[in-house]
Amino acid sequence: MGLKVESQKAMPFIYKKVKQETGYRLDLLVEDKVIVEIKSVEQLAPVHHSQLLTYLRLSGKKLGLLINFNSKYVKNSIHRIVNNL
Repeated sequence: MGLKVESQKAMPFIYKKVKQETGYRLDLLVEDKVIVEIKSVEQLAPVHHSQLLTYLRLSGKKLGLLINFNSKYVKNSIHRIVNNL
Protein backbone atom coordinates (compact mmCIF):
# COMPACT_ATOMS: atom_id res chain seq x y z
CA MET A 1 0.00 0.00 0.00
CA GLY A 2 3.06 2.25 -0.15
CA LEU A 3 3.46 2.67 3.60
CA LYS A 4 6.91 2.74 5.16
CA VAL A 5 6.99 -0.14 7.66
CA GLU A 6 10.00 -1.18 9.74
CA SER A 7 9.93 -4.50 11.60
CA GLN A 8 11.92 -5.34 14.71
CA LYS A 9 13.04 -1.71 14.89
CA ALA A 10 15.73 -1.30 17.55
CA MET A 11 15.21 1.80 19.67
CA PRO A 12 17.90 3.22 21.95
CA PHE A 13 17.23 3.57 25.65
CA ILE A 14 18.75 6.39 27.71
CA TYR A 15 18.67 6.36 31.50
CA LYS A 16 20.69 8.73 33.67
CA LYS A 17 22.91 9.65 30.70
CA VAL A 18 23.71 6.00 29.98
CA LYS A 19 22.67 5.01 26.46
CA GLN A 20 21.97 1.48 25.27
CA GLU A 21 21.67 1.25 21.50
CA THR A 22 19.18 -1.64 21.59
CA GLY A 23 17.16 -0.93 24.71
CA TYR A 24 14.03 -2.43 23.22
CA ARG A 25 12.61 -3.58 19.87
CA LEU A 26 9.36 -2.45 18.32
CA ASP A 27 7.46 -5.17 16.47
CA LEU A 28 6.38 -2.72 13.75
CA LEU A 29 6.85 1.00 13.22
CA VAL A 30 4.53 2.39 10.55
CA GLU A 31 5.35 5.67 8.82
CA ASP A 32 7.58 6.58 11.79
CA LYS A 33 4.37 7.44 13.67
CA VAL A 34 2.45 4.35 14.82
CA ILE A 35 3.90 1.53 16.92
CA VAL A 36 2.25 -1.85 16.41
CA GLU A 37 2.87 -4.45 19.12
CA ILE A 38 1.88 -7.98 18.11
CA LYS A 39 0.97 -10.73 20.57
CA SER A 40 -0.39 -14.25 20.34
CA VAL A 41 -1.55 -15.05 23.86
CA GLU A 42 -4.68 -16.58 25.37
CA GLN A 43 -5.64 -13.25 26.93
CA LEU A 44 -3.91 -9.87 27.01
CA ALA A 45 -2.65 -8.88 30.43
CA PRO A 46 -2.27 -5.35 31.80
CA VAL A 47 1.49 -5.69 31.36
CA HIS A 48 1.01 -5.85 27.56
CA HIS A 49 -0.77 -2.49 27.58
CA SER A 50 1.90 -1.05 29.87
CA GLN A 51 4.65 -2.33 27.59
CA LEU A 52 3.21 -0.51 24.58
CA LEU A 53 2.61 2.67 26.57
CA THR A 54 6.23 2.56 27.75
CA TYR A 55 7.42 2.19 24.14
CA LEU A 56 5.31 5.18 23.16
CA ARG A 57 6.67 7.35 25.95
CA LEU A 58 10.31 6.41 25.42
CA SER A 59 10.11 6.93 21.66
CA GLY A 60 8.03 10.11 21.79
CA LYS A 61 5.35 8.59 19.56
CA LYS A 62 1.68 9.35 20.16
CA LEU A 63 -0.23 6.31 18.86
CA GLY A 64 0.11 2.55 19.18
CA LEU A 65 -1.89 -0.56 18.35
CA LEU A 66 -1.80 -3.72 20.45
CA ILE A 67 -3.00 -6.72 18.43
CA ASN A 68 -3.59 -10.22 19.79
CA PHE A 69 -3.79 -12.81 17.01
CA ASN A 70 -4.81 -15.64 19.35
CA SER A 71 -8.48 -14.74 19.13
CA LYS A 72 -11.50 -16.03 17.26
CA TYR A 73 -12.00 -12.58 15.72
CA VAL A 74 -8.89 -10.44 15.41
CA LYS A 75 -11.00 -7.30 15.00
CA ASN A 76 -12.07 -7.73 18.64
CA SER A 77 -8.45 -7.97 19.77
CA ILE A 78 -7.12 -4.68 18.43
CA HIS A 79 -6.50 -2.10 21.16
CA ARG A 80 -5.62 1.52 20.48
CA ILE A 81 -3.21 3.04 23.01
CA VAL A 82 -2.40 6.76 23.04
CA ASN A 83 0.36 8.74 24.67
CA ASN A 84 -0.86 12.16 25.88
CA LEU A 85 -3.38 12.88 23.12
